[in-house]
Order: sequence, then structure tokens, then C-alpha cells
Amino acid sequence: MSVTSCQPGVLAPLADFGRSLGFRLKPEGDARAVLARLQREFDPAWGVVGLGEPLLRALGAELPGLRSFPALSGVGCSAPALQHALWIFLTAADRSTIFTRSEAVTALLAEALLLEDAVDTFKYQGGRDLTGYEDGTENPDADDSIDVALLSAGGPGLAGSSFVAVQRWQHDLRCFNAHSREECDHMIGRERDSNEELGDAPASAHVKRSAQESFAPEAFLVRRSMPWVAGERNGLEFIAYSHSLNAFEQIMRRMLGLEDGIVDALFRFSTPINGAYYWCPPLAGGRLDLTVLG
Repeated sequence: MSVTSCQPGVLAPLADFGRSLGFRLKPEGDARAVLARLQREFDPAWGVVGLGEPLLRALGAELPGLRSFPALSGVGCSAPALQHALWIFLTAADRSTIFTRSEAVTALLAEALLLEDAVDTFKYQGGRDLTGYEDGTENPDADDSIDVALLSAGGPGLAGSSFVAVQRWQHDLRCFNAHSREECDHMIGRERDSNEELGDAPASAHVKRSAQESFAPEAFLVRRSMPWVAGERNGLEFIAYSHSLNAFEQIMRRMLGLEDGIVDALFRFSTPINGAYYWCPPLAGGRLDLTVLG
């Protein structure tokens, strides 16, 4: 499988700035016509496009492996769902370009899709979360990322595509920073400055709760998460690509304590406020390949 068949933003390094956009379908809108326009006019260099199950249902189409995000209740915590019809994650080296592209995309889709959710993201301290800890440490290397993130089979219109889990976390940084450095390290499971994993981290440490190689089958993801700030609120826009949504769901269930009753320490200072699943179509001729939608 050629990497050129996937949307470049799936495997590209983090950009300096991003904007995560969620669109809902207008009841009277012609989804098929507006998707054809998106296919013609959206430049894959702008970012990543993901189609949600509500949009596919409106088209009378089904895609094996795609489903809507499940709202999960854990041990004293939860992971809510907010499933949009279409998701676009715009990326660029400056905010001016992000704004220009966002306006263009919103106008392009306006006939059938309404922008319902948007959050601006940015790269913090070279790729760290707002807590100061490095994000995406366990990402596979470049070669393995291809196998982890992309579908390698399935016929025309599927090979080179990807599934993505998008989940917004809102932090309470005052709560987090009120803890000692040692307590913070043990919540994450790593030493902040060196990023070294702690051998004596508790079972609730995020590193232990989300260890991708500890699942059967292994639950590897290609993470492209970015921090966000909106007024007094802030957190992480978690974005993870995979050839199967099962990997993310396995990790989320363990973090919620549904596997063994141990809740991820992240919930002590951060809360997921939405979640959604999307299918990111491959490219053909430099444009989105929507063959499987008929």
C-alpha cells in the first residue's frame, strides 16, 4: 500500500496550529451534493476530513468498522459522546491561514452542513500537554505508523483510509498544579523533565492504564493530539488514528476502570467532555476518494 493514498495529515508531524471542526447535517440539505463539492474543492494539504456514521446513514451507505462513539460510564467517571456528521481538522503554520481555511470550508459546506463545534489548537512546548508532560510518547515509529493507522485492504476506496477517535478533555490545571511534582509524576507515570517512565508508578498512573502493548490484541494508536484554550477553559483535543476503532475503545474502558476497577489518575484533574468516531477516506488523484459511498 502506498502512503500517498492516505490523507497526509494522518501521518504528518504536529503542525504549529490547528482547528477542530464538527458539522451536523441540516435536515433539508443535500449531503451527496455537498460531499461532491468537498471532494472537488478541499485541498488535502489543508488538513484531515472524517465522515461520521450519521452522514453515511443519510447517504444510505455503510462502512465496516465505523460506528458512532459510545457514551461510557465508568467507576465514578464517564466518557460522553457528541457524534457529528463530519469532522475536519485544519492545520497550518500560522493562525491566519487556519482562519482563512476555516471560513472557506464552512462556506463550502453551508448548503447541507452546519458548523456546530469548533476549537482552536496549538503546539505547546514542542509537543507537550498543558500539564508540561510530553504527549504521544508511545507513538509507533514512522514505518509502524503506516500499519497502525491505515487500512491495508478492503478494495478500492478503502485501502489507505483510517479511523479516528476525537475526544476533548478539559483540564483543571489549578488542581493539577496544587500537587507536588512527585504526585504529578505519579499521576502521569513519567518524570516530567526527562520523560522517563517511573518504575514505581501506581497502578492508576496514566502510563500504566493506557499501555498499548498490554492489551490483547495490542491497542496501538497514532496520536496527533493538541492542546486548546478557550477563555478560562483549557485542555487537550485528543486525536488518535487507527485501522480499527477497537484499539481506542479498549484503552478507554480500562481508563474508566471498567476492566479492573482502577480508574486512570487523569480523571483526578481532567474530564472528557465529548467524543466522536470518524472514517477518514483515502485519496485518489490528489482528492478525497469517496468511491465506497457510491
